[in-house]
Amino acid sequence: MKRLRRAKVVGVSAAYHAMSRTVGGAFLFEDREKEMLRKMIWQVADFCGVEVLTYCIMSNHFHVLIQVPCVDSVSDVELLRRFKVLYPKPTKYQVASFAEIERLLRAGGDEASEVRQKLLARMGDLSEFMKTVKQRFSVWYNRSHHRYGTLWADRFKSVLVEGLGNPLQTMAAYIDLNSVRAGIVNDPKDYRFCGYAEAVAGVKEAKSGLIHIWSDHGVTRIDSAMRAHRTLIFGKHASEPSLSEMTRKRALKVLDQEDGQLPKSVMLRCRVRYFTDGAILGSTEFVRGFTGAWQMERGRKHPPKVNAIKGTDWGDLAVIHGLRRRVFG
Repeated sequence: MKRLRRAKVVGVSAAYHAMSRTVGGAFLFEDREKEMLRKMIWQVADFCGVEVLTYCIMSNHFHVLIQVPCVDSVSDVELLRRFKVLYPKPTKYQVASFAEIERLLRAGGDEASEVRQKLLARMGDLSEFMKTVKQRFSVWYNRSHHRYGTLWADRFKSVLVEGLGNPLQTMAAYIDLNSVRAGIVNDPKDYRFCGYAEAVAGVKEAKSGLIHIWSDHGVTRIDSAMRAHRTLIFGKHASEPSLSEMTRKRALKVLDQEDGQLPKSVMLRCRVRYFTDGAILGSTEFVRGFTGAWQMERGRKHPPKVNAIKGTDWGDLAVIHGLRRRVFG
């Protein structure tokens, strides 16, 4: 899905929901590890020139919703700034590398062009963002825990998300509610390792991400974005507790056995595989626009079907994977 992961499609606003899990799903991350991973996500996003809209870090996996801008060039001054962002406390080798990069860029010519290409190849791309985050965190984790070997179970999974309106807002709410689904908190604002909680705490970058998510509603202020987000998360109520196990079983029975529907705020508290395994999430028109690329990348003889997602009134939300196995959990 390299082409889909780059999302540089003229006239189309798109984002990505990317996620990765530890080997064997082991619960390896306590607060210290989550805090380090949180810092690295923001740091690498700055280096790569992508915008983190929201994220959530759990004990054995993390989710991030990012916007990849369509930028074809970056100034030399900005390239050097980003290099320093990635290495705020450089080793002697990295100091020397920075000095050499700066010298070559100032000199111009073929060598400068080669340096630019190498740096730019690591920017504006989902795969490079995730690769850098995971590699840097793995090195830190293994050193801190006197450990060696693979930390992550696989490369990563991703879903291409329509970058405006209901698809983006629903995906963001689903990611922010991870800690609620896990029964850790009743309100995502109380879970410090997610974008929504950081926005509530006043972190500039997190507030910017939340405003971006709700920008199609004409939202330009964080208080308006928060009201809209909480309405989506909690429905008509000011607060709503996480589903008890009995309520969850009842909800799943309605969905799986009775093919029924639940309120959206309840559905968002269930595990919905459309949001992690649907490949492409958006309006029917948006998803249909990517079926050709998806078919070509997989060498399929026939184009995939566009499937409306079930379980509640999601609006015009569709995915490219019908998910024959169990959808809700």
